[in-house]
Amino acid sequence: MTVTPATVVRSAGVVIARRRGSWRLLVLRAARNWDFPKGLIGEGEDALETARREATEETGISDLTFDAAESHKETIAYGTGEVARYYLAITNTEEVTLPIAHELGRPAHDEWRWVTFDEAEDVLPPRLTAVLEWVRDTLEPR
Repeated sequence: MTVTPATVVRSAGVVIARRRGSWRLLVLRAARNWDFPKGLIGEGEDALETARREATEETGISDLTFDAAESHKETIAYGTGEVARYYLAITNTEEVTLPIAHELGRPAHDEWRWVTFDEAEDVLPPRLTAVLEWVRDTLEPR
């Protein structure tokens, strides 16, 4: 499939990080696929509003702190032409809830984990490699 600007589907999400000695990132699993909380950008929403909404809806976490510049990293187009924009946010919350998604009648995700960068590399798909590298460089500058 050739992706043109008209066929690009936009989504937005959040890489949620918290300190527990070292940094931990929250990953969610739906079926066999691990990802960060994200969803399609709703009509009338901007990407950051979508990212905040999706993070809270999918995890129950609402104490997210974003940087003032609203820094983000986008994936290349994948699958059906989707481009996902990810923001980085810090939380102090450890407990995650997987609320019922009303349109599904069940949680959208089957499992969650707080993982190290190395563990994230092992479970996340290749399309998120650049996002993970950006987060690592932001949280652990060399």
